[in-house]
Amino acid sequence: MTDTPLTMDELAKMIARDIPAGSFVNLGIGQPTKIADHLTPDQGVILHTENGMLGMGRKAEGEEVDADLTNAGKVPVVETPGCSYFHHADSFAMMRGGHLDVCVLGAFQVAANGDLANWHTGKPDDIPAVGGAMDLAIGAKDVYVMMTLFAKDGTPKLVPACTYPLTGVGCVSRVYTDRAVFDITPDGVHVLETHGVTLDELRGRLDVPLV
Repeated sequence: MTDTPLTMDELAKMIARDIPAGSFVNLGIGQPTKIADHLTPDQGVILHTENGMLGMGRKAEGEEVDADLTNAGKVPVVETPGCSYFHHADSFAMMRGGHLDVCVLGAFQVAANGDLANWHTGKPDDIPAVGGAMDLAIGAKDVYVMMTLFAKDGTPKLVPACTYPLTGVGCVSRVYTDRAVFDITPDGVHVLETHGVTLDELRGRLDVPLV
């Protein structure tokens, strides 16, 4: 437990620490891409991008920037030794074929049973942005979510059941948030650690039973 909520950079560092050594991993567009900056070579983690690269490195800086070398979010990245490139369709075949150990995605909502909603809020004026999230949600062996625990209006994003359109059903295994880390299991939602909030305070703000 820490005395204050985690920043997204601190959360990214935590997730990078927790990814099992030697894993093949896809980092979703947005905040999850920060995780690449905190991985170390000795972990042996190999990053996959849906735009056709295996062996992606951290964000490129200064003269490292190559406009033709980006992650799926169009952020310039560096290569790691032995990286390879392939067709977009082959990349999706890897995602759908169960070849990824972990993916890390952002979310609008995660349900207590592991349902994921991250591509649309359902509002008519919002722009849908599913990308490869559905493919990753069903294809990765473990799906981690990286998000704030509460929306800007204070409503929880960890919910009894998703009210937004679903990306995947029962697919999320762990939820990393600025306030707490949760494991989603058949026995319930387990609180692994808290940040700037007590377990009793979490129980008071969430409608999800916490173990």
